[in-house]
Amino acid sequence: MAVMSTLEPERGTGTGTLVEPTPQTSHGDGDHERFAHYVQKDKIMASALDGTPVVALCGKVWVPGRDPKKYPVCPMCKEIYESMSGGGDEGKGGDKK
Repeated sequence: MAVMSTLEPERGTGTGTLVEPTPQTSHGDGDHERFAHYVQKDKIMASALDGTPVVALCGKVWVPGRDPKKYPVCPMCKEIYESMSGGGDEGKGGDKK
């Protein structure tokens, strides 16, 4: 009776299967960050004029430059906005950007 080792494959038998590792994807500032965020309307206007960064309700800081209507609303911004007094009333808490 032959004893097989689990550390080394048996020599001279069959073909093996090459398993390639799954490539790692980056979760940096890429497409997953593309949400429309809630920001005060006056801050958006100031940013458009002088290029200063804005701060969204969720805390994200950036200089707006894309059409927010093309992206889904940030879930965290939406939750914060709806919890504010008057949430849901477009004119009171902020504006989508």
